[in-house]
Amino acid sequence: MKQTTNRREVFAWAMYDWANSAYSTLLITVVLHYIQEIVLRQGGDAVYAFGIGGGMLIASILSPIVGAVADANRSKRRWLAGTAFCGSLAAVAMALAPPDKPWLVIAAFVLMGACFELSLVPYNGFLLEVSDEKTINRISALGYGLGYIGGAIPLVIAGLIFYFGPNIGLENETAQHRACIVLLGLWWGLFTLPTVMILRDRDARPQKTDSLPLATRKAMGQVFHTIVNVRRFPVLAIFLLAFLFFNDGVQTVITQAPTIAIKTLGFSVKELFLLVLMIQLIAMPGAFAIGRLADKLGQKPVLMACLIVWAVLLVAASMVNDKTTFWIMGAVLGLVMGGTQSVSRALMGTITPQRHAAEFFGFFNLSGKAASVFGPGLFGLIVYNTNDPRLAAFSLLIFFVFGGVLLSRINVAEGRRQASRTGC
Repeated sequence: MKQTTNRREVFAWAMYDWANSAYSTLLITVVLHYIQEIVLRQGGDAVYAFGIGGGMLIASILSPIVGAVADANRSKRRWLAGTAFCGSLAAVAMALAPPDKPWLVIAAFVLMGACFELSLVPYNGFLLEVSDEKTINRISALGYGLGYIGGAIPLVIAGLIFYFGPNIGLENETAQHRACIVLLGLWWGLFTLPTVMILRDRDARPQKTDSLPLATRKAMGQVFHTIVNVRRFPVLAIFLLAFLFFNDGVQTVITQAPTIAIKTLGFSVKELFLLVLMIQLIAMPGAFAIGRLADKLGQKPVLMACLIVWAVLLVAASMVNDKTTFWIMGAVLGLVMGGTQSVSRALMGTITPQRHAAEFFGFFNLSGKAASVFGPGLFGLIVYNTNDPRLAAFSLLIFFVFGGVLLSRINVAEGRRQASRTGC
């Protein structure tokens, strides 16, 4: 790993977390409520869950290809720009689509989610170029920390749109929802600009660049070759499998918890805004604090502790029956949410050969997204058949148990040696 850190590049890299976090916060508030209560009043909760899973499934198929092509052509910046701007345009298209044409809305919704996930492949690949072994935990946490601010601000703006909507010509909830979804797209696209204007691939581009079809064929061959030879990176392989399980649980809890709040506890949209805003504000210092703990205590033990907290939260969620307890659970979730994600990303970086950064972060996304259809799918199926979101939440415990068992088996020091030995 290169031992150079450029503050300007670090800031530009972290700004993409600021940009895309509008998607993360408005997805689980405005978009969720728009689909479940306006576009599809019947079965909207299941469609929302399956739509999340569908976007992740598309991303899981394309992530390793995007990563390998970005590595081969030294084009991480171009792929980041393309996927991010496509996602922001899909958000605007979703808002402009008539609510009485639900499948047009859902198509834009799935495309938006797929682009969000795909944009993280080159973005995560850049982490190894803007950090070194001493700074990777802090820089990863910086991204998530800025992300929580960048997600909180549009959430506040959206709340104001709902509150003052009638005074600014948005007289009904449908118009207010659509305006907030436009805000999502514009925020995402606008604040991506500093990232793609400043970041550059460190290595020079090849003199002759392959066409996309040829590069894709070569990339698929390279991906297959990596899978066949995954025994060369046994620690990385076990971590990817562990991440497949526990990240599926994390992402499903984040995207589906509002369903519990609305359907079981009777949260209003305004209460949901305040709940998610509280989680965002707590998650920012939480990401920094857990990043610091990872520096002092090590990435693996801190990540294991986070998974235990997630498991306890799911058990509590299966029994929650009042809003006050749910607010307390939301605060605890905020503390571990950013730390789990940032330490996972940093741990992946420490055991990844730098030369194959984008390719292996493609597998990182593949590990995270290939099975991510199962978490939302399982949640949606249980809610559909039992009408009990609490039971659906409890079922997610299995992802954290399997992920934690696999994570306990990895040797981080050996993973670093393997990455150094094979990353030349």
